[in-house]
Amino acid sequence: MSALLEARNIYKRFGGLEALSDVTLAIGEREIYGLIGPNGAGKTTFFNVLTGFYGADSGEFRFAGAPLVARSPHHVAKAGIARTFQNIRLFGNMTALENVMVGRHLRTHAGVIGAVLRGAGTRREERAIHERARRLLEYFGLTAHANDLAHNLPYGDQRRLEIARALATDPRLLALDEPAAGMNATETAALRGLLERIRADGTTILLIEHDVKLVMGLCDRVAVLDYGRKIAEGAPAAVQRDNAVIEAYLGGALA
Repeated sequence: MSALLEARNIYKRFGGLEALSDVTLAIGEREIYGLIGPNGAGKTTFFNVLTGFYGADSGEFRFAGAPLVARSPHHVAKAGIARTFQNIRLFGNMTALENVMVGRHLRTHAGVIGAVLRGAGTRREERAIHERARRLLEYFGLTAHANDLAHNLPYGDQRRLEIARALATDPRLLALDEPAAGMNATETAALRGLLERIRADGTTILLIEHDVKLVMGLCDRVAVLDYGRKIAEGAPAAVQRDNAVIEAYLGGALA
């Protein structure tokens, strides 16, 4: 299996705190790869470095065989990596449809002049954006909420809408930060089915998640961070038995 994303010897410090230390991993095409660890282990910091919110102090990323220079979140999204956030970041006073359309605009070509002049090409592109956004809402079971303001949606629907907006950028890698946070068992089961469908349709997934049961049942491989270091990596069953992992989770076996 060829690697879509490679992280090589990633370091990140905040003052005297080493948040990431020599983190190296590789994620294959169409893989669901889990990144887990106790609170403060460095998982979200890794996401923020990968997606251009922070700069790495040293190390490198390669994406689709080429160096990935994470100059900004916009640059990383253009390269083909989309992400969601642990705390939902929707445009609350925009409709569900408009939120997805915002994500889709990353792949448009009209530019400022086209938007002002509104020529035939711009109007065609706007219709295509609208249609793509509606198809994504249908894919996520959100068609009935197309014209509802995002902040009025139930919590689980807001989570799905954020993933839909990320998918609107046509990413090759979808990075999800705690997508099941706050969900009940029924919503989590539905989320698992949705992520399996997204992978089956060709998108690679990198998943941070505290729901260890979800991670172990969904992911092809799992890496474990503790105090910014990767302490284990492999198939879920092997990671669950790893003594360093069990110790990191306060001596309790992973459920």
